[in-house]
Amino acid sequence: ALLPQRAGAALQDYFTGVDEARDAAQQYHTRTIAQAQRLQQAEQLLQENKHLRELLELRNESTGPAKAVQVLYETADPYSHNIVIDKGALSGIAPGSAVVDVAGVVGQVTRVYPLSSEVTLLTDRDAAIPVLNTRTQQRGAAFGGAEGGSGLELRFMAGNADVQAGDALTTSGVDGVYPPGLPVARVARVERRSDAGFARIVLAPMAAMDNLRHMLVLE
Repeated sequence: ALLPQRAGAALQDYFTGVDEARDAAQQYHTRTIAQAQRLQQAEQLLQENKHLRELLELRNESTGPAKAVQVLYETADPYSHNIVIDKGALSGIAPGSAVVDVAGVVGQVTRVYPLSSEVTLLTDRDAAIPVLNTRTQQRGAAFGGAEGGSGLELRFMAGNADVQAGDALTTSGVDGVYPPGLPVARVARVERRSDAGFARIVLAPMAAMDNLRHMLVLE
């Protein structure tokens, strides 16, 4: 007579155990995801802290006043390479100021608003910067827009000019905008053609243009 009751109780205990096991598995999965997120956030904070320390050292080494800024967003124009930073005229940002990060020159402030500013990156097709080859001390001008907008190009260099892949280019300072000696780019490749008077020299920017966050605006 007690067998049906015992069977029912056992069946109820079985389903209760299944539900508890399912809940425990779900809680474990949730905790695992949360721990992974915390580890990822901690790694991101460590990298950001390292970058900020390097930026602070760069600020201390700068020959003139500089303001630390942070990237807010990229502009919506698909035909230009511009970013918006979190400081503007109220913070003393002026049009034409050079913008750098720990790796090298990023670009130039082209528009200033009260609380934000717009920076044109070196890779923009309308950007240009005078440069100096550190190996040969030869001056030139680098223009943005090369390699589909991800690189620069050293234009108006003779086909037999002494330029080699790997040459480092820095600011020459002749324009009065960028202080001399700031890293700009490295020669990625040189294309020489016998039927052309100028060589095509493609440059790779020192700064990671697609991964900008904290920078300095030089006054």
